[in-house]
Amino acid sequence: MASSAPSAPKELVASVRDLGSAAGSGDPEKEAVVVNGIEVESLPFATRADGTQDPSRRVLTEEKGYKHLGFAFSERRKWLVLTSIFVRYTHNTPDEIVQISMNFNAAIYANAVPGMKMTFGISASKARLGQFIFLVMYAFGCELWAPWSEELGRYCVLQWSLGLVNLWQIPCALAPSFWMVFAFRALGGLSSAGGSVTLGMVADMWEPADQQYAVAFVVLSSVAGSVVAPIAGGFITQYLAWTWVFWISLIFGVVAQAIHAFTPETRASVMLAKQAKLLRKQGYEVYAEQELAGSFRKRIDFKEAFKLMWRPYQFLLTEPIVGFLSLLSGFSDALIFVGLESFGLVLAKWNFDHVQVGLAFIGLMVGYVIAYALYMWDYKKQRAIMQGDTANMAPERRLRLLLWLVALEPIGLFGFAWTSLGPPAVHWIAPLIFTALIGIANFAIYMATIDYIVAAYGPYSASATGGNGFCRDFLAGVAALYATPFYTSVAKGTRWQLTVPSLILSAIALVGTLPVYYFYVRGEDARNKSKYAKQLADARAEKRDGARRPSRARRRGIPRPRRAGGRRRRRRDGARWRSRPWSTRGRWRGRRGGTRRLLGRGRSRGWRR
Repeated sequence: MASSAPSAPKELVASVRDLGSAAGSGDPEKEAVVVNGIEVESLPFATRADGTQDPSRRVLTEEKGYKHLGFAFSERRKWLVLTSIFVRYTHNTPDEIVQISMNFNAAIYANAVPGMKMTFGISASKARLGQFIFLVMYAFGCELWAPWSEELGRYCVLQWSLGLVNLWQIPCALAPSFWMVFAFRALGGLSSAGGSVTLGMVADMWEPADQQYAVAFVVLSSVAGSVVAPIAGGFITQYLAWTWVFWISLIFGVVAQAIHAFTPETRASVMLAKQAKLLRKQGYEVYAEQELAGSFRKRIDFKEAFKLMWRPYQFLLTEPIVGFLSLLSGFSDALIFVGLESFGLVLAKWNFDHVQVGLAFIGLMVGYVIAYALYMWDYKKQRAIMQGDTANMAPERRLRLLLWLVALEPIGLFGFAWTSLGPPAVHWIAPLIFTALIGIANFAIYMATIDYIVAAYGPYSASATGGNGFCRDFLAGVAALYATPFYTSVAKGTRWQLTVPSLILSAIALVGTLPVYYFYVRGEDARNKSKYAKQLADARAEKRDGARRPSRARRRGIPRPRRAGGRRRRRRDGARWRSRPWSTRGRWRGRRGGTRRLLGRGRSRGWRR
């Protein structure tokens, strides 16, 4: 290697030298070489296997290359990336790569069930196995792809996932038997790199204190699939053959992959490796930490990778916070897929056709948008509390809005049950209104549980939210099997055939919401019992106590200096101290007028008695 680096193009290199230094002195204190915004001489030396430094190689760290990471993207560019994700997933193939694609797939597959039933001569329950297997395999696929996106990058993983799920659409459309559809639906679910990768992209571009708006947007794009799918599926069912469910999915999938091709990489380790290669082309021996770790096989410890893939299931089974909140989130998501089956049965009483039933799901979307707007308002309040420091706010604060909105789920199911009686006593708009209430609760549960788990588990949040996502997908898949039999078998042949099932779901939802109130009140105790959450809780408490003023109890033993003319009184907001004359002691408690004359305000406005 040459002892001195060759000159680089002017647009990449800017040299700043002290006026009194000699040219080419090479002293880092006197000469700073900035290449593509990176000060090369300030980069740390690499470390050899024996622990000594290697002066011939330098390491490009995240701190030094920060301006080339996703965090340094402009807000406009960040939101363009998320918007492309939203558009891509909303108009995506059924087997696409995040939760919205999963919702879209499961929903639109239901529109193909009648056609497959007639073509293959099978029962409707058997035809729905394709919906079940996709959702179950999707639950495992999310955890399978996530670790590889951390190593290979988001772009590469998503492109492979998109390509595979598009490929599996072709045999589904041309399948000569149902079991061929079943097999490739399973491959489609397993090939889907779901929301864990998408939320990882959010973590790549926003700091933890600023992620909430982006996470809410991703959640909205996810749940919107349960609205887009039945609308599109209604038109396909009424005007096209069932195979067009897969052909249209393939068309949208190819367009989606083309759009994704223009989406930039956001994974920090991959972006740093790219910058290090550019520096080496200019003659500087700079390497990213990922490159110094060796080849791909050396970097990947498959035993450790297995532990990482097992950890989400471990959290789901051993962590009460993750377990109970994931069950609530999964039950709420399963309700949407149950609703996809029951909605047609209920609206048939008003003689709705397939297109009208699909359009009726707009009420659900209205609920999602209302919940999204409420969380935007709540995040503004949270940011005012945190003021950029998450230690100032307990994780349980993130559940406060959910305390009010989660109750809408049993209320919505209860109202939907009684509106299922149909005309002439009930107008068709009534079930749509209660569906909107269910939509508000579903969005709030999904959003708040993710937000709370991330705040409670910190560096382990990826595994914790992975367990949450697995529970949602798995329970939704199970719901695909029992939804229609549940609504057609319970109270069969009576006037209450469609009412009783919704009442049962309402009672289950009422019980399922109780953990939210428990964790809001006793969440700190639950976190202290967790070896994972307790580490973050202790760090948060230490940081909070370090910045806290001495408590009132500790100040009691300290002599309080008095101002001339009276003793000090502290305002409730702790903003400042103020004295009041001793001679007004009688008026302080009994005469509002005297206090107002002396202090310029009423005795009820902010003063501690």
